Amino acid sequence: MAADLSTIVKAYDVRGVVPDQWDEPLAELFGAAFVQVTGADAIVIGHDMRPSSPGLSRAFARGAAARGVDVTEIGLCSTDQLYYASGALNLPGAMFTASHNPAQYNGIKMCRAGAAPVGQDTGLSDIRELVEQWSESGAPEPAATAGTITQRDTLEDYAAHLRSLVDLTAIRPLKVVVDAGNGMGGHTVPTVFAGLALDLVPMYFELDGTFPNHEANPLDPANIVDLQKRVREEGADLGIAFDGDADRCFVVDEHGDPVSPSAVTALVASRELARHGGKGTVIHNLITSWSVPEVVKENGGTPVRTRVGHSFIKAEMARTGAIFGGEHSAHYYFADFWNADTGMLAALHVLAALGGQDGPLSGLVAQYDRYAGSGEINSTVDDQAGRIAALKAAYEGREGVELDELDGLTVSTTDWWFNVRPSNTEPLLRLNAEARDETTVAKVRDEALAIIRG
Repeated sequence: MAADLSTIVKAYDVRGVVPDQWDEPLAELFGAAFVQVTGADAIVIGHDMRPSSPGLSRAFARGAAARGVDVTEIGLCSTDQLYYASGALNLPGAMFTASHNPAQYNGIKMCRAGAAPVGQDTGLSDIRELVEQWSESGAPEPAATAGTITQRDTLEDYAAHLRSLVDLTAIRPLKVVVDAGNGMGGHTVPTVFAGLALDLVPMYFELDGTFPNHEANPLDPANIVDLQKRVREEGADLGIAFDGDADRCFVVDEHGDPVSPSAVTALVASRELARHGGKGTVIHNLITSWSVPEVVKENGGTPVRTRVGHSFIKAEMARTGAIFGGEHSAHYYFADFWNADTGMLAALHVLAALGGQDGPLSGLVAQYDRYAGSGEINSTVDDQAGRIAALKAAYEGREGVELDELDGLTVSTTDWWFNVRPSNTEPLLRLNAEARDETTVAKVRDEALAIIRG
C-alpha cells in the first residue's frame, strides 16, 4: 500500500512525527526522489540536534547514493549553514530539522543548487508523488555505480562568509545574552562570534533536541521570558534568541523588551541600502509594519510587497534582483546569501548598528518602530473561506476602505490595516492588525475578531 504523505508534505517542506508519520525507510525514498527531481549528480546534507536527525539524514544519503549521486554530509549545522553549503558548493541540499516543533517531530527543508527553494510548485509535489509510488512498488533500481558519501566541515567557512558581509571591526564592546534554546545556535554562535568585541552570555547552548528548558520558538512570548530576565540581570546591551534550527533570530533590548521583527527588517534594510549606495529593491511581506516600506523609501530604496512565505519572498527577490527581504516572522533574506534566509546575518547587522553608535538599542530601534500592532492572533474556525467572505462583505464599500486579496484579505485605510490569512495546515485564520495608536488597533482587532469568530 502506498504511503499517504498528505499530512507531512507541507507547502515548503516535509514535517511530521517520527516514527508515526515517517521514518528512515521513507527518508531513503525521499533521497532517491530528491535527486531524480533535481537531476543532481551531487548533493549536500546537514541535520540538527534532534535524536532522530542523524539516522534520517543518513538514510536520505543512502537513497541518493544508491542512485549514483555523490553525497557530502556536513553533519550538525543550522539551516542557514546548509544554505551556505548549497550556495558555496553550488549543490542541491537537504536539511533535516523540524525547526521550532516539539522533539517528536522532524522534517526536511530542501533546496536546489545555490539555495534556490524547493516548494510545492518547484519540485516538492513531484518528490511526494515519487515517494508515494515507490512506497507501494518498491525502491527504484540502484545505479550501476553507487555514489560516494563523504564528510566535510563547513562551520568555519560559513562563519567567515557571514563576517565578510558585515563590518564589526570597529564596534564598541557589547554585552549580549544569547538564548539558543538548546538548538543549533549553540553550535554556530561560538564560531561566528569568535574574536568580536562581544561579552557573550550563553543560555541553553547544550545541543538537546528534547528541548528541556523551553520550546525553541522565540515568537511565542513564553519562550523569551528567561532571556528577558537574564538581560536585565546582566545589565546587557541586548539579547538574541534563535529558533531550533537557528535560521530565525529574535531580539530584545537592554530593558528586555521585545524588538519587533518589522523594526529589525527596517533597520537591516536601511543598512543594506546604504551598503548599495542608497539604491535597491527590498522585499517585505504584507504583514510587516508600515514602517518597513516607509524606511526603505526614505533610504532611497524600492519596497516590494509580497505574500507570506519564504518561497514567495525568494521568488520575488530573484525576479526583482532585490538586495534584502524581511518577514514579520523574523526570517531575513539576503542577496549576498543566495537570496536565502539567515537569522545569524540579521543578528550581526543589529550588533554592528548598535556597536557603531553610543546610544542604547531601545533608542536606536525607536525610529523603526512607529505604529501600534496587534501581533498575530489565531482563531480556530470551521469554514475559513466563509469567514473571510463575511469579513469582505462587512468592509466592502465602506468609505475610505480598500481591500486586496494578495494573501487572504487585507483591509486598509489611511489610519489602520488588518490582514486575515488561512493557515495551510490547520483550521485557523491568522489576524494581524496595525494602526497609528493603541486605541485604534484594539478597536480594529476586536471588530475583525467578532466577525471571524461570530
